[in-house]
Amino acid sequence: MKKYVPVLFLGLLIVIIQACTSGKAALKEGDYYGAVLESVKRLRESPKNKRAKQVLTQGYPMAINYIDTNIQDGIKADDPNKWRNAVDGYTKINYINDQIRTSPGAMKVIPKPQSRFKELAEAKEKAANEAYNAGINEMMKNTRQDNKQAYFDFKDANSFQPGYQQSIEMMNQAEFNATLRVAYEEINSSQFNYGSFQPTINSLQRLFLSFKPVSQKDTVPPQQLLKIIFNGYQQNNRPIITTTNETQSRQIVVGQTKGADGKMVDQLQTVTAQITYFNKTISANSSANVTITDTESNAVLQSLNIDGPYNWQYNWATFQGDSRALSGNAASLAQRKEVWPNGQDLFNQSIRNLQSNLGQQLRSFYSQY
Repeated sequence: MKKYVPVLFLGLLIVIIQACTSGKAALKEGDYYGAVLESVKRLRESPKNKRAKQVLTQGYPMAINYIDTNIQDGIKADDPNKWRNAVDGYTKINYINDQIRTSPGAMKVIPKPQSRFKELAEAKEKAANEAYNAGINEMMKNTRQDNKQAYFDFKDANSFQPGYQQSIEMMNQAEFNATLRVAYEEINSSQFNYGSFQPTINSLQRLFLSFKPVSQKDTVPPQQLLKIIFNGYQQNNRPIITTTNETQSRQIVVGQTKGADGKMVDQLQTVTAQITYFNKTISANSSANVTITDTESNAVLQSLNIDGPYNWQYNWATFQGDSRALSGNAASLAQRKEVWPNGQDLFNQSIRNLQSNLGQQLRSFYSQY
């Protein structure tokens, strides 16, 4: 076991050096906050780490000054997000404070870390008002995209001051205004019972995007109509069978004889087999037509055909000659017999592929919303 100790020590040393290097690199790149956190982390693991102490000594005052300066510059410049940025800055200073106080090694370097708890509380009050007013302004523009932004503004206001004014009610209203409502219907124009595309469509539901069946009336008319027509299913009952041939030979021991030196010597015999490999493929496919229409202008936004192809394959082999010549894959395939697939399994897999392709197409289209 002793021979592994230097290797383990070397590995640990490399990790420590890399960690210290990353802290110094962050400091050089102007990421004072990241450099401080990295050095505190290293001092928690190794309280006597000299490089980490150096980084923390140098980086801590720079980090605090940099954050404070950014906050004050934003306030003076009347940045529309000045108080939200202040909340973020004061939160970072307090987080550094917490991290140092939970690291004995870091406390020896910075015995009295600064905090901004009072300033943070005051900034949250002003940030709530700032975010709330921003949400009101966005809603007044009365576009779907602006209502999206308003939703997040009101959400911010509520996170800074829970229950601030009517932030929850306004957030719900903004979400309602920003939501694209899609009514969908599916039509089976075939004799096959494919089930339903509803699970696929339901998987598309997300914030600002709602899908409901045409039969289910919504509180407001839908903006789009999604129509899916299942066209049918086809299966090629005539399989495609391809063959390849191979000859395998090997030497086997068939006995032993005594050699001239009196030692026993193996008697070898070459055995041969001619192998024919078979590959059977049966194809199946299901298809559907998808149309997405704007309900106000009646313009077709998307129209495409979607397939659900599936190729069932099976391999086996036959041989002539000595079975002892068979090895590897040939020996395994020679144990198989020709089989036919279950028709229902082919159908089910084709439908699953169709549903998967349908979901991909719809996700691609609605990603723009």
